[in-house]
Amino acid sequence: MKKWLFAMMALFILALAACSNEEESYETIALNEVEEKMNEGYVVLDVREPNEFAEGHIPSAQNKPLSALQQEDFSELSKEEKYIVICRSGNRSQTASDILTTAGYDVVNVSEGMSSWTGDIE
Repeated sequence: MKKWLFAMMALFILALAACSNEEESYETIALNEVEEKMNEGYVVLDVREPNEFAEGHIPSAQNKPLSALQQEDFSELSKEEKYIVICRSGNRSQTASDILTTAGYDVVNVSEGMSSWTGDIE
């Protein structure tokens, strides 16, 4: 009985370990830290679709939709730059940050998005 219980506990622990997310290899910041990162030389990379970007974005932000990144379209991006990745609510930016990090880009993800941005927009 003890061996069976021990085996079940071991399997349970292994299952939990397999389900846990790998540690992110990029930093995630709050929306109020974006301007500080910009002052440190980071470029804002807005991963919303072009129509969303056109409705209002952070001044000087680049637009590279998540849909393009998912197609491995990294044109107009430079591995020499550091990027702040932002979207509307924080979900797409996390996916984009995963893709960009895997491709060798230096990024920080923004946990919130443009729907909460109170700074200047253009």
